[in-house]
Amino acid sequence: MQFIKPDIDIDFIGKRKIAFVGSLILIATSIISLTIKGGPRYGIDFAGGTLVQVKFSEEIEPQAVRNALGSMDLGITSIQGFGKKKEHEFLIRAAKSTEALESLASGVKQTLETAYPQNKAEVRRVEMVGPQVGKDLREKALLAMFSALLFIVVYISGRFGLKWMVSIIMASCLFLALFVVTRFGVSIPFLILIAVLVTLTLSFYLKLRFAMGAIVALIHDVVITVGVFSLTNKEFTLPIIAALLTIIGYSLNDTIIVFDRIRENSRKYHRQPYELIINRSINETLSRTLLTTLTTLVVVVALFVLGGGIIHDFAFALIIGVIVGTYSSVYVASPVLIIWQQAMKKPIGKKRPRRR
Repeated sequence: MQFIKPDIDIDFIGKRKIAFVGSLILIATSIISLTIKGGPRYGIDFAGGTLVQVKFSEEIEPQAVRNALGSMDLGITSIQGFGKKKEHEFLIRAAKSTEALESLASGVKQTLETAYPQNKAEVRRVEMVGPQVGKDLREKALLAMFSALLFIVVYISGRFGLKWMVSIIMASCLFLALFVVTRFGVSIPFLILIAVLVTLTLSFYLKLRFAMGAIVALIHDVVITVGVFSLTNKEFTLPIIAALLTIIGYSLNDTIIVFDRIRENSRKYHRQPYELIINRSINETLSRTLLTTLTTLVVVVALFVLGGGIIHDFAFALIIGVIVGTYSSVYVASPVLIIWQQAMKKPIGKKRPRRR
């Protein structure tokens, strides 16, 4: 199915500098927001504590709920609306954790009904995560994202560069570097930052240009998505980590489609400048890219609107990720190949003239 003319010729590569500036602004905004707020706002999955979801029969203010529960000494950190406003639901987050969830639920219900007898309260769920469990989950989630990036480097290098052995050697060097760094007790976030820098450096020196393009695009997508969550003050939970891993897979799939066409056209139009080859490849895959993006967005937007509060943030992350992932496949991953060519100072798309 094609709803775009096959001979379309949009100058994507010609506008890459404008796109780079836009991406840098978004990334800088994300990093500044995360720095000011001291990192992502972790939910109880990662920070530990207790979460109570309460539904009222009538309208009530969050401060009134806080005042009523003050006598229970839960260490309430926040009370925020949940779902639609007319449903009068709230999520109550407390720093303290308790194993007696059933008694806590009945205690919260009784306390609220005592304070506001005409406003019937219903405790819909209670969740508790210990601080050590939350820390372990946070570290495992970060390691899961790092592992995904690592295997992507190996796959892209072997798939497009036909350098399976080189990519395996790079992965081994990366594991060795991380093993040495972990001996110094470095935290997981800094460990991942070091791993990313080592990966990009090895990709450059081992001439794995497709791997570098894919990794830069994926980092771009994840940082911007995390930055949007920081700017909107949304919490990071296990479903959001699942959404980020889904975004990585989606963005990679889109990037692979474009890279595959670039590789084919590099052989077919080897006498043309590399910029024209990349731009032609993007235009030829544009119809498939837009169809995939639009059909995915239809489903994700439906989840966002109709899925309810439980998966609201998950769907929101996917919406941001799908849009940014499609953008990065065109304006980040592909132009990185041109930057690579210029850095190597070696024409890739043209053959050297034969000597007579």
